[in-house]
Formats: sequence, C-alpha cells, structure tokens
Amino acid sequence: MSTTEIVELRRMIGQLRQCVGALRSRYGDAQPIRRIANDIERLDIDTCDLDEAPPVPAQLKAVDRVVVPDTPYDRSLWHGADDEGVGGYQRDQT
Repeated sequence: MSTTEIVELRRMIGQLRQCVGALRSRYGDAQPIRRIANDIERLDIDTCDLDEAPPVPAQLKAVDRVVVPDTPYDRSLWHGADDEGVGGYQRDQT
C-alpha cells in the first residue's frame, strides 16, 4: 500500500532519472554520471523496500521530561568529589 510520501518519492526519483538522462546526453557516459545513475537505482530499490515494510507503530507513551533549573547547585553536593581530568582526589587540609 503506497502512502502519499512514497508516491511523491517515486515521482521525484523519476524526475532525477530524466535529469540524469539529459546530463548523459551532454557529458556522455562519464564516471560521475554512472555513479549518480547508480545512486538513483539504489534510491529506487530502497523505496520499494520501504513501501513493502510494515509501518513502525507510534509511541504510545509520552516521554517524561525532567526540568533542570538554571540556578547554581548547592556547593555542598560536590564536597569531597574528585574532579576528573584535573587531578587526583584532593582533600581539604583544614
């Protein structure tokens, strides 16, 4: 069953083929033209695979969001924590 997006994608692939045909008449069978034509064939194959694949079900549950405040953290939360990358564990000498 084709969706509107798949139909539109197939139409655009057809337009790409027409453009490559026009470019081929101007540049001949140059390597860049062959690569572009190969890419279009791969797009067409992937579109067929996508059209045959079952759709992924939508997420049923909304993701919970956690609000992180912009206010500074309480410095006591970090007391005694190692500052990774700056050096080893440093204890207060007091």
